[in-house]
Amino acid sequence: MASRRLALNLSQGLRGPAAGRLTVPFRRGLATPHHTPGLKTETTTLKNGLTVATQFSPYAQTSTVGVWIDAGSRAETDETSGTAHFLEHLSFKGTKTKSQQQIEQLVENAGAHLNAYTSRENTVYFAKSLNEDVPVVTELLADILQNSKLEESAIERERSVILRESEEVDKQIEEVVFDHLHATAFQNQPLGRTILGPRQNIEDITRTELSNYIKNNYTADRMVLVGAGGIPHQDLVELADKHFANLPSHAPETHAYLLSKKKPDFIGSDVRIRDDTIPTANIAIAVEGVSWGSEDYFTALVAQAIVGNYDKALGNAPHQGNKLSGIVHQNNLATSYMSFSTSYSDTGLWGIYLTTDNLSNVDDTVHFALREWSRLCQDVSEAETERAKSQLKASILLSLDGTSAVAEDIGRQILTTGRRMAPSEIERTIDAITAKDVQNFGQQYIWDKDIAVSAVGSIEGLFTYSRLRADMSRNL
Repeated sequence: MASRRLALNLSQGLRGPAAGRLTVPFRRGLATPHHTPGLKTETTTLKNGLTVATQFSPYAQTSTVGVWIDAGSRAETDETSGTAHFLEHLSFKGTKTKSQQQIEQLVENAGAHLNAYTSRENTVYFAKSLNEDVPVVTELLADILQNSKLEESAIERERSVILRESEEVDKQIEEVVFDHLHATAFQNQPLGRTILGPRQNIEDITRTELSNYIKNNYTADRMVLVGAGGIPHQDLVELADKHFANLPSHAPETHAYLLSKKKPDFIGSDVRIRDDTIPTANIAIAVEGVSWGSEDYFTALVAQAIVGNYDKALGNAPHQGNKLSGIVHQNNLATSYMSFSTSYSDTGLWGIYLTTDNLSNVDDTVHFALREWSRLCQDVSEAETERAKSQLKASILLSLDGTSAVAEDIGRQILTTGRRMAPSEIERTIDAITAKDVQNFGQQYIWDKDIAVSAVGSIEGLFTYSRLRADMSRNL
């Protein structure tokens, strides 16, 4: 009765002792969404070729500013492999105008977070701070990139740090497997090298090689200055014009540069490191995938989501929803598996990483994984496609939580494709993918294609390469 009376009062207007009768009717239901203008990515190119890209959020109290550089381990030669990562370690150790202590004091006074990382194709330096401290961290990033001191004493200190880091990476089986996967899939090519480089190179890298890497790769045409959060676009453009205007415009076309821009050949092959002291078999299998800019990029991700992931330790392991996880769980074939679609500027790897302690059934584990790949080429339902699309959209949107994640998305997209797709455009693109598109993807990239295999551990039960390759074309 009370709710009925309230509805009647609202429809007729409310009376109050001082306010009089409410004459304006309620036009908008309380449950309808409030529409706000979408956030957009703005870009400006400076005279020297540096791109400035921002997504301004007027209510954000913090901002992430960073420089994304189109150069990583792929821009090295065999002799200088590991230079990009070595340089990343040295960047915060002092510049021609500031000592390491002064850099640390500036960051501490601003309450900022300063970080960097190196990948196969990119090097990134970024800082997160309060909006009012953006000018300070932008100037600091410009100083680090243009005026690194590269003192011999600092080089020697970091050499031992990187060698210890390399030893730790060698203990992480997943990292080892994927490094070998790249090495065998892209043999004797820049994309096949590890990011840290071989131990001998780390011990031998000199100041001259580090300086040459900066001169050959840290140029305006290969950089994007990104801002995400409460920094207006024009403000960052002005800061860029002030601090980055002296960057050289173009990278010299060195031998390493030309090699890095050549599309690598995918080589069907395998590498196996048998170590029976490791209680599991750890196996990665991949076909040549798609590049960041490929029209099949999102279809590859949907196909990956259909294969899905599995981890026996999770409580919902029996109810993952994809067919392969059900077979794996019911037959205790694997401890875990992870499907992946890794993209680069001109190629990629699409595949699966399996870990199992059921060593007598390693062949069955791989067989059912490749059987699922064959099914993608012939029989994909709309229901599982829709489920995979929903999972993919949720994953992409959840990954954009925070200014640093948004800055990463902007920097990576502009470096690789020249533009940034807004989340709404990504959603529409994924929504348009059908089960038939997934089957077409499978027939083009998976069916009867060469594979790269990397296996580490107790892998005696893994079939020969020719047997695995023959499993890539099968009628269900």
